[in-house]
Amino acid sequence: MRIEYDRDTCIGMFQCVAEWEGFERDEDAGKAVLVDGEERDDDTIVREIPAEAELDAKFAARVCPVDAIAVYDDGEQVIP
Repeated sequence: MRIEYDRDTCIGMFQCVAEWEGFERDEDAGKAVLVDGEERDDDTIVREIPAEAELDAKFAARVCPVDAIAVYDDGEQVIP
């Protein structure tokens, strides 16, 4: 499973941070940070989700009020 995060879309509600430790607060920027993520050419930050964190990562994506977080399973987008 893979998570993709569009930091430009993030509005800094930090709901994802409350759901999964894979996200942290960046108070200075007013945006969340995807821990251990790699930035792609399209300004999306991606990382693999550890098996034990899949449920929490899904919740983090679901609570994002602006859909800045997407979860993919075997290449298929499952959230949002």
